[in-house]
Amino acid sequence: MDELKLYTWIAVGGTFGIYFFLAWWARAGSTSEFYAAGGGITPLQNGMAIGADWMSAASFISMAGLIAFLGYGGSVFLMGWTGGYVLLAMCLAPYMRKHGKFTVPEFIGDRFYSRTARIVAVVCLIIASVTYIIGQMKGVGVAFSRFLEVEYDMGLYIGMFVVFVYATLGGMKGITYTQIAQYVVLITAYTIPAIFISLQLTGNPIPQLGLGSTLADGSGVYLLDKLDMVVADLGFKEYTTSTLGGVEMFAYTMSLMIGTAGLPHVIMRFFTVPSVKAARQSAGYALVFIALLYTVAPAVGAMARFNLMNTIEPAAGQNLEYAERPQWFKDWERTGLLKFEDKNGDGKIQYVADAETNEMVKVDRDIMVLANPSIANLPNWVIALVAAGGLAAALSTAAGLLLAISSAVSHDLMKGVLMPDMSEKSELRASRIVMTISILFAGYLGLNPPGFAAGTVALAFGLAASSIFPALMMGIFSKNMSSKAAIAGMCAGLGVTMLYVFQHKGIMFIPGTSFLGGMEPNWFFGISPNAFGSVGAVVNFAVAFIVLKATGPAPSHIQDMVDNFRSPHGEIAGAHDH
Repeated sequence: MDELKLYTWIAVGGTFGIYFFLAWWARAGSTSEFYAAGGGITPLQNGMAIGADWMSAASFISMAGLIAFLGYGGSVFLMGWTGGYVLLAMCLAPYMRKHGKFTVPEFIGDRFYSRTARIVAVVCLIIASVTYIIGQMKGVGVAFSRFLEVEYDMGLYIGMFVVFVYATLGGMKGITYTQIAQYVVLITAYTIPAIFISLQLTGNPIPQLGLGSTLADGSGVYLLDKLDMVVADLGFKEYTTSTLGGVEMFAYTMSLMIGTAGLPHVIMRFFTVPSVKAARQSAGYALVFIALLYTVAPAVGAMARFNLMNTIEPAAGQNLEYAERPQWFKDWERTGLLKFEDKNGDGKIQYVADAETNEMVKVDRDIMVLANPSIANLPNWVIALVAAGGLAAALSTAAGLLLAISSAVSHDLMKGVLMPDMSEKSELRASRIVMTISILFAGYLGLNPPGFAAGTVALAFGLAASSIFPALMMGIFSKNMSSKAAIAGMCAGLGVTMLYVFQHKGIMFIPGTSFLGGMEPNWFFGISPNAFGSVGAVVNFAVAFIVLKATGPAPSHIQDMVDNFRSPHGEIAGAHDH
């Protein structure tokens, strides 16, 4: 066994051992522990767990890859995801925590005094969460297939088994402690290579500052200026000026932002702390923990692109001989995520913007962070650490999403609607069965993923933005909002968004079922399906207020309840006593 493989097995095996031990040690014994960790998590612990839950495979693996290829335009992901988190922390989490229920559909069912509203919320939650899980599963498959040198499918099965063990055993209580460990692993794995590469390229050990520094070769040229020159010479858009365009940039950022605030698996984390004050504090801690990774991502993206370009074209007009390609190139070729086709037969690699002459026919964006340490010739232990970090990021979010789905089905649908007399023991068993089915379904979708991880995740955010977020905002800030109006809004917002997405990407993402007809792609003001959630949200709000005008306001006892959870005084008793 070579050194890298040995280090990888030690890093990945060691971290998995820690996750399994924590899940067993903190296993859930009651529904309160399974759904909300018994409400006994401290703000600091919760902040770290939110950080891990939040930073999915899309954040760890895909985001820097997107920034590497989109340049400045990739910043929509940074702005949207971080801005949305602030929105969630300020406008939703404290009020929902004060109301004191376990799940998002339960809150919607209570606030809109309707079983139908609760069922609609369950459907919206499942659609958004399942779409999000596909991105995590692709991340798991990509990381395992490369670093454990197994097939992508086999990598996915291993990841499914790991999540199955610790998520079904521990519930929210076990997941919280494993996510704290996963945060430590992923932040270490993300920043150590970035520090090394920043030192290599600019002599500055702080990646955030290295991005704006001059190169260490004594030329006095700034890193970003040099990168602009390199990519522009090959016909690509300049790195620092390529944006997504006006309306699209705004719609994409807005969709990611309000989608973030409507993501059920992150909102659920705020129910695990003992008070409203603790919910606010944990939001503050989480922002700090998230910023540690998000401020490094632009540097990682730019430096990865710089190193990739310099490897393939070491000097202007000099192309790398395919026979002399480095080991990392061969390793990624084996996974099928990097492909070369010698179109002119000269045995050299031409990597240019023109599709006719470009010989790098596939450079999967999702490999950039994982390949970055190898491209920069960093030590093997650093490469192994990145593998463990990528898996920690994907597994932590997958576990949170699976818990959101299983609680929606067992707690909201089965106990809340179909079988109200269900015992706590039966509900706990049902949660674990639903979670097992969800893992199998997520694995199937991971084997047939629609597009790259961050794109799939953007769709999930769009679906949450168009359905869940407006219902929560109107539920908290419009005490007149009635159940009929909210249900009509959720159905309209989700329906419009799914129609637009399916029109472009196929019904349920099945290839060959897209139905644009005579329309151009992105026909609605140039907005892509991934960014359409913001339009769906506007439709949701508009339909809800039109129906409210026609049907009249919510009853007075519901308006009093809204006044109560919006009041800054007093906790609601029995928050975790069901």
